[in-house]
Parts: sequence; structure tokens; C-alpha cells
Amino acid sequence: MMSPARKRMRYAAPLLVVALTATVGCAEPETTSNEPAAPEFPRAETLYTGGSQWGPPTSWNPLSGGDDATGVRGLLYEPLYLFDPWTAELEPWLAEQSDWVEDDVYELTLRQGIEWSDGTPMTADDVVFTVELGRIDGMPYADVFDWLDEVVALDDHTVRFTFSDPRRGEWDNFLTSHHIVPEHLWSRLSEEDVPTHTNHDNPVGSGAYLYHSHTEDRMVWERNDDWWGTEALDLEMRPRYVIDVVNASNEIAFRQIVQNQLDLSNFFLPGIEQTVAEQEAVATFYPEEPYMLSANTAYLVPNTTRAPLDDPEFRRALAFSIDVSAIVEQVYGGIVRAADPTGLLPTWDDYVDDAVVAEFGFEYDPSEAEEILAAAGYSDTTGDGYVETPDGSQIELSLIVPDGWSDWNEAAFVIADGAREAGISLAVDFPANSTLNDRRNAGEFDLIIDNRTPLTNTPWSTYRFLFNMPIRDSQPEFNAGRYENPEAWQLTQGLARMSVGDPGFQETMSALQEITLRELPAIPMWYNGAWSQVNHSTWTNWPSDDDDTPNHYPVTWGGYWDMGAIYMLAELEPVTGG
Repeated sequence: MMSPARKRMRYAAPLLVVALTATVGCAEPETTSNEPAAPEFPRAETLYTGGSQWGPPTSWNPLSGGDDATGVRGLLYEPLYLFDPWTAELEPWLAEQSDWVEDDVYELTLRQGIEWSDGTPMTADDVVFTVELGRIDGMPYADVFDWLDEVVALDDHTVRFTFSDPRRGEWDNFLTSHHIVPEHLWSRLSEEDVPTHTNHDNPVGSGAYLYHSHTEDRMVWERNDDWWGTEALDLEMRPRYVIDVVNASNEIAFRQIVQNQLDLSNFFLPGIEQTVAEQEAVATFYPEEPYMLSANTAYLVPNTTRAPLDDPEFRRALAFSIDVSAIVEQVYGGIVRAADPTGLLPTWDDYVDDAVVAEFGFEYDPSEAEEILAAAGYSDTTGDGYVETPDGSQIELSLIVPDGWSDWNEAAFVIADGAREAGISLAVDFPANSTLNDRRNAGEFDLIIDNRTPLTNTPWSTYRFLFNMPIRDSQPEFNAGRYENPEAWQLTQGLARMSVGDPGFQETMSALQEITLRELPAIPMWYNGAWSQVNHSTWTNWPSDDDDTPNHYPVTWGGYWDMGAIYMLAELEPVTGG
């Protein structure tokens, strides 16, 4: 998987400027290393994007786990299904149809007429080969064979999957998040080379775009005019070129989106709400708060192996002490939303159990926090303004957030202020990101902020983040708070065995929500935004909340092409004379 540091950059990039005023847009254009270098790329046919790639493109391997250049997954290589975050449904893509023909057998029919960009037909053997690569140590999806027994091609377009443990929800996640590669080329590699292969030499995919070129500061894709989807899906990509730009700072990105050097910015740009209000060419998905769609949930994660954070009542008091509205308005300027108490993203609103939230939910209320502490035996016996544990031990907690992540640094101060108001001694510390990652993985912390809960096709991924067991010496991906609850983990595994909406799905969701709110293994605070700012000067008909425009997620981060962003490229309209 991509490193936590890299993922964090994609969702809330380190803030190198506190704010830029709209007067930036009136400045003379500056020559930077990131300006479009264009006679080769006609501006009216070229879409410039940025906000996903934070270093020179070096890999075109869709199987590497996240270090691939922007567009490798989605533009060059494609999944079997897309996931629509608006309907929470899977949409056939490379696959034409599929079904569970038995409780433990799934059959999939590949579309006919799909060709790789070298002219070789795509067949069921390519699908089998790609899935079987998961048997190689070091592959991001090696765990699929913990519950998948066998995959075979029944004919050129039909694949049968037989499961030892039919995890339907997890399987849906696999279908939408992994990309098919051509057997006739990748079978030439040794098992050791597959996970690390850069695939640099003229990569061959099935997607709507082809590798054109790259430099240290950009990745250039060129439209595949022979793409199978033009006929099969009636989709014609509008930009001939898509150029993803590597930027060194938010300040450069801010200037570029205002000056039409970027058409789509997926950078975190604080102050963008002022620019949107004052400059007609620049827009966000929503024209007013919250401006952005929601991408992931920011949690306050307590180390539940340390007292008093091992006490659910103390965690509950902490939840009532957090002034999330102050974080939303003062730290973010209204470009994020307060999270639902369940932590579930808006895609799953229909599955939030309102009765459970009404009984066990929380909101900012310092007085309530104080009452919870008192009822649980926490009192200020020394007169210093801070409570001690029921046995009289002093409480001195620390919240660590990576140095330089200014939005989270500022949010940490708001959290600490609220805790102290409720009588909880809480200090903040800003270690280097690498140091924080090591401490988080080893469980050497009191409190952290963690947002590794990206939008996926199933809320199972959220509960895996919260409840994953067993607890190991190092916890690099899930359950950083080391919370142990066998019942919750059993329910989470049950959710993995269900597709969204299956019988029992809502019952399991309600049970998990109740445990989450009663126990608070992590405290949901706000939704980090799917940062997206667009400029209408060259391209228009951008996705937005307006009924007259598409409503796809206008985001280039890994995975979002496969959640409908690919449609955006077919629905953009060039501005006459742009």
C-alpha cells in the first residue's frame, strides 16, 4: 500500500502557506518550472491537473500498491467494475456481467471486443493471470487467497471464482480496486520483479489514455482513439492530452489554478473560498460551504492500552469536549464538514441508524464532558483545574500531530483547549511525520489524528480500520488505537461477507454503529474534503452540485478514476477559442 505519509499528502497536503488572498489572481504571471511548456500540446486540447503526484513519476505499475504515476490506475489500466459513490452500487466496466451462481462460486463475463493498446485481444486468461499474481509475496492483494480458493477461465470471456470463504463485500472491493494487466507481457517477468517492475518501456493497457511522455515535473497522457469504451460505452474522451503536474507547494498550485495554468487542482488550498466568491472562472463542487465533497473521516484515536484512555467513559467525555465546529469554521474556513458521530462518510447516510445515534451519539458540550468524568470517578483532588483518575493518579496526556501539517496542527490546539476546559490535561506535540508514523505503528502515543479511511465501495473498510484484530507488535494500517473487541471484529468480518444491501447488512451496520458509539475506539471529528478547484477558462461543464452539470467526483487521486471521475473526461466541454 502507499505509505501513510503519501496518502496524507493526497488528502490534506502539508500547508506551506496559511492563506492567499484573491489579489494573487491579479498578479503578473510568473515563470516557474511547472508552467505548461506547450507548443506540443495545444491548450484547447489539453487538460492540466495537479494534486495527486508529489514527486517525479517513476512507476507505471498498477500492481505496486500506490507508487504509480497519476492515471496509471484508471486512465491506462482498468478495473472490472467501477463504484458509484452516489448510489453505492457497482457498475460494469471491463466486466459485462457477473453473479454468484452458488454460495461459494462467482462467475464473471468479460466484455467482448476489448483490446490491449498493442492490438492484442483481452481475454479471460488476462483476468485469471492478474488475480493469480496475488499469490506472490509482496503483492498488495496477497490476502485475497486467504478466502479465494481457485480462479479458472471457462472460455475466452468467462471466469469462475471458487471461494473457501465467500466474502462478498470484500470481493466487491477487489473488483473495483484492482486493475487487469496483459498476461502476454507481464508473464515474462519473474515473481520477484512483478511487485517492483516500473513498467516504463511503453506500458500497454486497455484504458482510454496511452503513455505519451513524462519529465521530472509532469506525467503526460494521450487519448487512445482506439479505446474499446468509445463504442461499447458510447464515451468519447474530450481532452486529447491529460498532463498531471508535480508541484512543490500549495502556493504554486494556488497561483496556477487562478491563472489557468491548472484546469483541475486537487491540492488542499486554504483560502480558496474567498477566491471562489471573487473570481468567476474558479469554482469548487459546492458554491458555498462545505465547498468540497467528503473524502475521508478524520478521527481522534486514543491508545486504548494506556490509562485512562482504556476507559470508554473517559473517551466519551473527551468526545463531548471537542469543538468540531471551531475546527470546521476557524481552521478550515468552512471547506470541510463535521463528521457524523458514527464516522461513516455521506455515501452511507442511508445506512446510519438514527435511533442508535440518538441514544449513544455525542456533540460538543463541555458541561456534559465534566458530568461524565465526575460520574465515572474522575475528580480534581489537587485543585490544579485538572481531574485525576479514580485512584488519584495524575493525568497528563499528549496529542501528537506531524510537524508542518498546519491544518492538523491548528486543529490539535482546538482539541487540547476543549479537553482542558473539561478538566483534562492535554498537551500537543508536533514530531516529524516519520517519527510519528513509527510511534503510531508501535503504539507509543496517547492520542493521534488519523484519517486513513478513504471512500471505498463498502463500509467494511471503515470498521476494519477501527476493529482489526489480532493486535500485533506493529499496527501499520488498521486499529492504531489497539482496541480489542472480539464481538466488533466478528461483526466486521460478517460485513465483509455481505454486499451492500444484502439481507442482514443493515442489522450488522446498526450493531457496529452501536459498539462504535458506546465504546468510541476512535472519535470522529470532521470529513477531510475531496479537495477540488477548477478553472472554467479552457474547459467547462465541470462536475458540481448544479443540476445542469455532471456530479462525478472531480478528483485524480488513486482510486477516484474508478469511482466515476473517468466520466468527467468524457463530459468536459472545451471553451470556444480556449
